[in-house]
Amino acid sequence: MSDMIKITYREAIKQAIREVMQKDERVFLMGEDVGNYGGAFAVSKGLLKEFGADRIMDVPLSESGFTGAGIGAALAGMKPIVEVMTVNFSLLAMDQIVNNASTLLHMSGGQLNVPVVIRMGCGIGRQLAAQHSHSWEPFFAHVPGLIVLSVGTHEDARGMLLSAMQSPDPVVIFEYTFMLNLEKEIPADAGAVEIKKAKVLREGKDISLITYGAGVYKCLEAAEALGEEGIDAEVIDLRVLRPMDEETFLNSVKKTHRALVVEEAWKSVSISSEVISRIMEKAFFDLDGPVERLCGVEVPIPYPKHLEDASVPQVSDILEKVKKMLKP
Repeated sequence: MSDMIKITYREAIKQAIREVMQKDERVFLMGEDVGNYGGAFAVSKGLLKEFGADRIMDVPLSESGFTGAGIGAALAGMKPIVEVMTVNFSLLAMDQIVNNASTLLHMSGGQLNVPVVIRMGCGIGRQLAAQHSHSWEPFFAHVPGLIVLSVGTHEDARGMLLSAMQSPDPVVIFEYTFMLNLEKEIPADAGAVEIKKAKVLREGKDISLITYGAGVYKCLEAAEALGEEGIDAEVIDLRVLRPMDEETFLNSVKKTHRALVVEEAWKSVSISSEVISRIMEKAFFDLDGPVERLCGVEVPIPYPKHLEDASVPQVSDILEKVKKMLKP
């Protein structure tokens, strides 16, 4: 059995970037403040000194411009990692991501692959107010041609990038800023992880908690508390939001016969909407009760801490909802 090490989410991401850059000279990181400043969230701190300015590239404040440059570099045979500082800035690069990166393979009749990886800081919980607190994973999961990944655990923070860099197609990776300082144990030799499948993080028989990203550790904490009260909850981390691995959560629902979907994104037209639709289409007769969900309140995210906390599902909300669902 591998030795375990304690590591922050931030350091796990940094180790992954360093490893892919050491393995392949075609890999380079580009983004706002990734070089001299060390990244807005200190993820790339120290990498400029290690790899030089040709491979750790500070760029102008133009998301459309530098994302387009990354796509062009990928078309030319390089392996760029494009860092969009926070997901709210991704709107400025939507044309490049949605109209170019995701479409070129199809529009070229299979001749042009776009092996670009686009990393984005995402999520709620740092008191960054309405313009900088977003869970926009559903925007990108809607788009054919993209692979969309959600980094909900430290092990995935260490391993998802390694696998994404092997993809011939564009990959969007969501990383969660409120988790950057969070420490967890992972295997000392943790490496590349599967990026085509959801993952059962906790086995259970009474109810399936289906989540991703910021909801993963909350659901695991809730499941442990429920276990102390005799409720055996299974926890599913979707991980891959496009193309979605429905087999894993459908099999879970067929076993537990109940499901609660948890996500920070707004409820309307969300990942949970899609998950629930697929359960109703393909596992309806396995259900013992309605599928329910806990999502972000449909308001611009408030700045005050108590209102910010109230705007997204918390562990206490999960516990309350599960108990109501299982009440005789």
